[in-house]
Amino acid sequence: MKKIFLMALLAAQVFVASAQTTDTKPYEEKMAGYETEFKTLVENYNQIQQKGPAALTEADKAKLSEIEKKAEEISQRYLETTLEVAEKFKDTKFPAKYIAENFYSMSYEQLEKVLDPKSGYYNEPELKQVKDYFASLSLRRPGLMYTDLEMKDMKDKTVKLSQWVGKGKYVFVDFWASWCGPCRQEMPNVVEAYAKYKDKGLEIIGVSFDSKKEAWVAGVEKLNMTWPQMSDLKGWKSAATEAYGVRSIPSNVLLDPSGKIIAHDLRAEELQKVLADLFK
Repeated sequence: MKKIFLMALLAAQVFVASAQTTDTKPYEEKMAGYETEFKTLVENYNQIQQKGPAALTEADKAKLSEIEKKAEEISQRYLETTLEVAEKFKDTKFPAKYIAENFYSMSYEQLEKVLDPKSGYYNEPELKQVKDYFASLSLRRPGLMYTDLEMKDMKDKTVKLSQWVGKGKYVFVDFWASWCGPCRQEMPNVVEAYAKYKDKGLEIIGVSFDSKKEAWVAGVEKLNMTWPQMSDLKGWKSAATEAYGVRSIPSNVLLDPSGKIIAHDLRAEELQKVLADLFK
């Protein structure tokens, strides 16, 4: 009698757990809500931007800043919910869609956790791009020693990363290209960081994904990039693509004085915060 009772109890627990893991509707509604909010923000942002930079008022700029802040908040909630879904529905296929939509926001450690081969969603087709990204990210993850690169500088002189790395300074290796809009948008932030910390022990090395030297050199001058530069002028076939798994730019790695990677893909306020903590 006792054995039968225990079996019935276990069966009930399995049933309840199964019912819980298949109750995806609240999460689907939550995710759809985030998407709707984000879409509205994008529409409002684009509407203001259509005026053109010269026509933007201070009120417009304040509104754009407010929209960007709200977008960051929504992105963070979306990420947190995605990680929750991946854990709660781990044995089902349900998380695959949301992981595929949100993987660029995840850290290396978060990706490593969600890409569990034992999960019920691991073999879903949507995750191929996620797995490829994770494989590339693993080449520049914190803890690895840097990989040397040999290219030409803007005066056609052969240079190597090892000329600057491991010499007692923190080295920020910045992967960019003159044709890359987001790179150009981010560059004033990098310029600001260099001005603040170059005398405190920071070196920056630009690694360009350009294929035309004239455009590369013009971009360096236009963007006021006063740090060392290198490129093999092979575009996406650059040696940096395979060495550091760079699949999109801007991208970067921050190396400690010994040449070990301590951070990657730092941008905007995050770059300033990390450097401020290092040089405080």
